[in-house]
Amino acid sequence: MTEHSKIPLPGQRDSGGSLFERAEGLFGAPGELKAAPVPTVLAPPANRPRRAVPPGVPPEATEIVPETPVAATSAPRALAQRVEFSGGQQTIDRGRLLEQGFVVPDGPVTALVEEFRIVKRQLLLAMRAEGAGSPDRQRVLVSSPLPGEGKTFCAMNLALTMAAEKDAEVVLVDADFAKPSILSLLGLSGGKGLMDALADPSVRVEDCVIATDIPGFFVLPAGNRTSSDSEYLASGNTRDLLDRLTAGAPNRVVIFDSPPALAASPAAELAKYVGQALVICRADHTGQRALEDALSLLSICPDIKLLLNSANFSPSGRRFGAYYGYGGDGE
Repeated sequence: MTEHSKIPLPGQRDSGGSLFERAEGLFGAPGELKAAPVPTVLAPPANRPRRAVPPGVPPEATEIVPETPVAATSAPRALAQRVEFSGGQQTIDRGRLLEQGFVVPDGPVTALVEEFRIVKRQLLLAMRAEGAGSPDRQRVLVSSPLPGEGKTFCAMNLALTMAAEKDAEVVLVDADFAKPSILSLLGLSGGKGLMDALADPSVRVEDCVIATDIPGFFVLPAGNRTSSDSEYLASGNTRDLLDRLTAGAPNRVVIFDSPPALAASPAAELAKYVGQALVICRADHTGQRALEDALSLLSICPDIKLLLNSANFSPSGRRFGAYYGYGGDGE
């Protein structure tokens, strides 16, 4: 067993005596221990704030302010900068729209206008129900199973009707790259378009968008024809390019007039980038098997709606437009 009295204190030579004897020599005999002098003014700890001293109050009377921990806050996330279109403004040929049976901006309220008001309202409600987040919710694909079922007619009327919203902007994209027709139907001159921006990184997509004399209505042409349209749409930069169309503009809607789903592959590729798809079915024309195949190709889209076109019979006797004095006798 080790004898503790033989262990010297650190830094001190062993002067002999027991541990208690040496402690007595350092601190005094029991009962004679003296407390260390207490300073009259306590110095505040470093980096601790002191309350302001009122006039006439001695410094000793001041009270130390407890340090309040500061909650760590993350830097606010920068909002996306709004992308403006710089493709120049053109005038839409309203006479041509009237001749071809389209909705005419600022024209009379007809049965066609009322029908597409209902269609656009359903699409807008679905967009707002999804809430903010992915730009996909601001994009709508309009397609059909086969040619001749009226998908361009519906895409045009939907875009023109939606542009009448007081707090919305619409970009109508001609994505039928093999047979583009939007520019000719609106009476607009051509230029670079979506396919040019996809094929050439130096072409900015916002520079290809055409502004029109209809407030809030824009058109993005298809661009130069290529045999690799599906491959360009499947490339890695397509999503970023499409996101620029709505960057910083949460009330901007992009409507794609795509090729028929069973006639060309771009429709299935575009379905990956949209929040809603509107599939046009023509009454007494679209077959069930073709419709099922088209829905299968577009199934990657989370929300697919069907629109029956060219129907002449309404079981409820609905007659939109008559109430405003067009299309029949008003009540």
